[in-house]
Amino acid sequence: MSTPTVPPRITNPLSIPVIGIDDHLPAVQHNALTPAALRRRFEAPPSWTPETQGDGKAFFERELSHASVLVPLVMRDTGLQVLLTRRTDHLRDHAGQISFPGGRAEDHDADAVATALRETEEEVGLAREHVDVIGALPHYTTVTSYVVTPVVALVRPGFSLALDSFEVAEAFEVPLQFLMTPAHHRRHLFEYDGQSRQFLSMPWTGLGADGQQRDYFIWGATAAMLRNFYRFLAA
Repeated sequence: MSTPTVPPRITNPLSIPVIGIDDHLPAVQHNALTPAALRRRFEAPPSWTPETQGDGKAFFERELSHASVLVPLVMRDTGLQVLLTRRTDHLRDHAGQISFPGGRAEDHDADAVATALRETEEEVGLAREHVDVIGALPHYTTVTSYVVTPVVALVRPGFSLALDSFEVAEAFEVPLQFLMTPAHHRRHLFEYDGQSRQFLSMPWTGLGADGQQRDYFIWGATAAMLRNFYRFLAA
C-alpha cells in the first residue's frame, strides 16, 4: 500500500483560493468579551468541542514536542486587544507567519503556563507582573509536530516590549471583537497531487508597531486556535 502524499508547505497562503466566508455564524457579543465575562467563562466553562485539533498530517517523521503559546488579551480602554507577533523570515518553522508569543517546553518548566510565560518574556519582553492567566484552550497539533497549549491571559497596560530580533520581526495588536466575528473568517482550500488541506485566515489591516498602516494575514495554526477560542466563547 502506498503512503499518502503529504501536501507541501504552503509558502504563499495569500494565493490559495478562498472557498467560503463564515458570515452566517454570529459574532460573540461585546458584553461577553470583557475581562469579567472571560474570567467567568473560564471558571465555569460550557460543554463544547473544539472545531480543529490540528493542522493535519505532519511534514516530517519527527517526535512530537510540547509547546505553549500565550494568548495575551491587552485591556485597552477601547476593549480587549490580542497581542500578536510576526516571526522573522529565516526561522526553520513558521517563518514570517503571524503567531502568538510562545515556544517549546523546557525540562525546567513546571507546566504549560510556565512555558508560555517564559517564552513570552524571552520573545517580546512582556513582564509577568503584567500578565494574569485566566485559563487554557485545548491542545493543538501543528504540521511541524508541536503539541501546543494556548494559555489565555489578561494583560494590564503599562508594559513595554523588548523583541528578540532573531525570532520576532514585530508585535502588534488586533481587536478581540474583530477576531471573534466569523464574518472576518475565510476558508481556503489547498489541493496538491490528489491531496487537500483546508485552513482559515483572518486578514487584518491596522497599525504596526511603527505607526504605519499595513496588512496582516493571520492564518494557519494561529487562526485555527482563534477559531477554537470563538467556539469556546460562543458555546
